[in-house]
Amino acid sequence: MKILVISDNHGYVDEGILHHAAWADEVWHAGDWLNTAMHEAITKLGKPIIGVHGNIDGMDVKVEYPDVQLFDREGFRILMIHIGGKPGRYPANVKDIINKTKPDIYVCGHSHMLQVQRDPKYNNLLFLNPGACGVHGFHKVRTAIRFQLEPQKIHSMEVVEWPKNIVK
Repeated sequence: MKILVISDNHGYVDEGILHHAAWADEVWHAGDWLNTAMHEAITKLGKPIIGVHGNIDGMDVKVEYPDVQLFDREGFRILMIHIGGKPGRYPANVKDIINKTKPDIYVCGHSHMLQVQRDPKYNNLLFLNPGACGVHGFHKVRTAIRFQLEPQKIHSMEVVEWPKNIVK
C-alpha cells in the first residue's frame, strides 16, 4: 500500500501535490486544509483520504474530518492529530491518547516542520510530521512524506519537496 502524508496546505492545491496523490493508494492529511479544495481534488483522483481537521479549518472541513483519527493499515495502528507536538514534547492530551491506544505510527502537522523520528519512550513509535505542502507560513520548502506499507513492514520512505515560491 502506497501512502502519501501531507499537512497544512492552507487552501493551496497544485499539480505537484496531485501528482504524488495520484501515485498513492491512500492519502493521509494531518489538518489545516482551510477549505475543501484539496479534498475535492484528491477525491476526483479516486483516492481515499484519511484526515483530521486543523486549527484553521471551518465547518466545511470539520464535517468531513474529525480532530482525532485512529485506524489500522497493514497490521499497524495509526494515530493522527493536527496539533500533536513532537517526541519529548507531546501535549498532555496526546500523551494520554498515545498511552491508551498504543499506536505504531503517529502523524501530526501544524508546525510546518518536517520530522521523521522513532520515539523509544513510546514503544519505538514512528513519529511523522510531513511539514507543510501549502505556500502560507514560515517554511522555506513545501514538503510531504511518501512510503509503502506491507504487513508489519514500512519501506521506501522518502521526502517530497517543492519550491515554495512557485505559485500557479
